[in-house]
Amino acid sequence: LRFLWCLFPPTTRRFTPPSTSFPCSKIGDGNGTMTTPGSLRSRQDTRNVVDVLADHAGELVRTDSPNFLCSVLPSHWRCNKTLPVAFKVVALGDVPDGTLVTVMAGNDENYSAELRNASAVMKNQVARFNDLRFVGRSGRGKSFTLTITVFTGPPQVATYHRAIKVTVDGPREPRSE
Repeated sequence: LRFLWCLFPPTTRRFTPPSTSFPCSKIGDGNGTMTTPGSLRSRQDTRNVVDVLADHAGELVRTDSPNFLCSVLPSHWRCNKTLPVAFKVVALGDVPDGTLVTVMAGNDENYSAELRNASAVMKNQVARFNDLRFVGRSGRGKSFTLTITVFTGPPQVATYHRAIKVTVDGPREPRSE
């Protein structure tokens, strides 16, 4: 008994990783032409994750995307209350001014929590969310994962895992017995 793949072996496909010589935003400029390596940003102009984190120690945290950092959120917060600091998303690559950035929150219990003021516009590589509020609750003992979408072409998505726990009464002292 012979199987078809013995008679007709499948053609092998090799995975070719994306080129590191062209950043995504420089591959095409919209008119179908490629940019030359000489027109790329110099090493000094490129923003390094380590440098940006060092400049903003304690303020920014990494996302799962190498292109974006975001503000540190409190570990536990009250629903529908203003955050202590404005939430910011910092782009390490070239993102044009005026690009829409949205934030969504969810977990396995509440897959799409209600947020207020969850969209901002990129300006000077920073999207500042004025008065971002978590209206939906994450659930007892659960935290939200934030999904940050930057509407470039193509859109870029970054996630901030276990970002914030949101409850009705917020952080409080444990009950005494």
